[in-house]
Amino acid sequence: MTLVFDGDRLLAAADVARTALVEDGQRPGRHLESTPEGEWAVAHYFEADLPGYRGWQWCVVVAGAPGHDEITVSEIVLLPGEDSLLAPNWVPWNERIAAGDLTPGDMLAAEPDDHRLVPNQIDTADEFRFDDDTADPDDIGQIAGEIGLGRRRLLSPEGREEAAQRWHDGDFGPHSDMATAAPFNCATCGFYVPLAGALRPAFGVCANEYSADGHVVAAGYGCGAHSDVAAPRGQGSPAYDAFDDGVVEIVAVTADSGGDAVS
Repeated sequence: MTLVFDGDRLLAAADVARTALVEDGQRPGRHLESTPEGEWAVAHYFEADLPGYRGWQWCVVVAGAPGHDEITVSEIVLLPGEDSLLAPNWVPWNERIAAGDLTPGDMLAAEPDDHRLVPNQIDTADEFRFDDDTADPDDIGQIAGEIGLGRRRLLSPEGREEAAQRWHDGDFGPHSDMATAAPFNCATCGFYVPLAGALRPAFGVCANEYSADGHVVAAGYGCGAHSDVAAPRGQGSPAYDAFDDGVVEIVAVTADSGGDAVS
């Protein structure tokens, strides 16, 4: 003979579930619903009035067994409802961090397998050579650094390409509003300091304190503070003739019989 447990007793055991919540230190609200969770278990849902958990519900699972009248509490859990206030999906820190997030005192370690870096013994092709292969002391010094003197890891070709693309597309690239409005580009400016290595033909640093001072700029970038910009000539505004506001016009005024002034 198979004993069948009376499931109605589990569905009606809201008081048992509420008591379990109270004994757990919670303050459940009104009972919302009872849902069968299997042949011998029922979940009871209660409103949860907790700060920061709008729309969440307490769920208490009660259970029984054939041949036993005792009702036991299997689980107490806080669950979100349909209109619950939920936190955004968790994203690892290394995917959340963005440019400008680093502040004084912060430490940001590059991953061991960071594709932007390679061990120092790898040839990164970062040296810049002139077409006639003439040796330059600065180039020789840079090559010495690239083969491992002083740095454990170097910028990889992929890292260099990504940086170049960001700079090219950024505020100091050749297609920015400032560059398109400028009559000259940085490659011909006396304030332009070219970078060393493979990026030298395309990028440099601006040394003009009144312009993009200290920023990496594309050779095709430009601004109105180019070293070849000519100063305006003549007096007054370059767009309008000077106005002499020192001339005074004297007007004679007489009074008629009606008391009105007549010039």
